[in-house]
Amino acid sequence: MWMTSAADSYSGLSRLKLFWALSRTPHGLIDMATPALGALLWLGRFPSLEVILLGLITTFSGYTAVYALNDVIDYHVDKEKIRLCGKFDGTCDLDAMMVRHPMAQGYLSFKEGLMWTVAWSIIALLGAYRLNPVCIAIFFTGCILEMIYCLLLKITHLRTLVSGGVKTIGAIAGVFAVDPNPSFPFLVMLFFWLFLWEVGGQNIPNDWTDVEDDRRLHAQTIPVRLGSDKSSALILGSLTAAAFVVLIVFYYSPIVFEIPYQVASVSAGCCFFVLPAALLFATKEPYYAMALFNMASYYPLVMLTIVVFRLLI
Repeated sequence: MWMTSAADSYSGLSRLKLFWALSRTPHGLIDMATPALGALLWLGRFPSLEVILLGLITTFSGYTAVYALNDVIDYHVDKEKIRLCGKFDGTCDLDAMMVRHPMAQGYLSFKEGLMWTVAWSIIALLGAYRLNPVCIAIFFTGCILEMIYCLLLKITHLRTLVSGGVKTIGAIAGVFAVDPNPSFPFLVMLFFWLFLWEVGGQNIPNDWTDVEDDRRLHAQTIPVRLGSDKSSALILGSLTAAAFVVLIVFYYSPIVFEIPYQVASVSAGCCFFVLPAALLFATKEPYYAMALFNMASYYPLVMLTIVVFRLLI
């Protein structure tokens, strides 16, 4: 009865918003900067208009599908969390600016969520094939890693490492979309850079805000297993490294980044995640964990802006 009344409270265009909420579209739109960033850093120039448009469609479809896949795989876990901890509170969460986990809350059926995920996956696969068939394998790898990440929730806190791979794969796909034979050292450093950003600025801080609920659920996360002291140290260490590893990525890029661009890039890392991480390390307050998550989410977009500005100049 509750699920029926919840679903009935949305109709027409407002119901469409539930599907965008399922895919965490506000965050997904920001994440689209990551594949574009990887592509431009390696190509060293703007690709053709066809590649740009096709890349935008494919990237949007891919993120829309993968974020929805997370809720599809975690459907029963999210329902259990509601039963144990009450309804989700996403008032300060960039991942839940609309409705958090709409399937688990009864606003969408499991079948609707699954069909939405499959539909966008098909569009992403078609676009990936047109750009570079290798991108299909990368997309499937991302989906498999996302499934593994979800299934490891109650098994090991090391699933955080899997999450780092999921987010980084988008940038790797962006590189292969514009060049079928990129430099291996560049790919390694690009992966390492974004991996540090994802683990320290996204995954662990996001888990920190849910730590009490995760304990009730017997979930295995870094904050649950290691506690606030070690978690905050790990966050600060990862993000401090990420703020400077970008300079190594620049070294392997064909773009010549002069000193002002290097300073701007390191400063962006310091402002958007190192300083918030330092506040979290000093206070151990959940509020600063969510603030860090939200601010760090914009880092790839800021870096993309710096790279685009350099190319235009």
